[in-house]
Amino acid sequence: MKILVINGPNINMLGIREPDVYGRETYQDLLALIYKTAEENGLDVECFQSNHEGAIVDKIQEAYGIFDAIIINPAAYTHTSIAILDALKAVSLPAVEVHISDVDSREDFRQISYAGMACEKRIAGQGIDGYRQALLYLKSRL
Repeated sequence: MKILVINGPNINMLGIREPDVYGRETYQDLLALIYKTAEENGLDVECFQSNHEGAIVDKIQEAYGIFDAIIINPAAYTHTSIAILDALKAVSLPAVEVHISDVDSREDFRQISYAGMACEKRIAGQGIDGYRQALLYLKSRL
């Protein structure tokens, strides 16, 4: 099973950006967790991070016919990007939305998730472990 993990803006700043909200683990810690979980579970994983909406849309479109599923943390684009929603809908791959923080207990504008409208599951507020949970969910589902 081949899974694409997409991270949006500022995820590369983990450990530096608001550690009280996003934790002290770094982006490299996140990647290590994802690749370790994938290896332990016989999954083939590719990770991608961009601060640019169009690059994320391009990567989702490129996943069609190559990947079996997508894990996505669109970060701030969660609440603004219909383009990412449309790309996820276009490729019709099983998708899981992940958020490191508990977005439901944060600002009102964070209550809207456009990308989530194309995802079959959402994991939020579990720190970077949410990615491990998403990988295991997709393994069991597929």
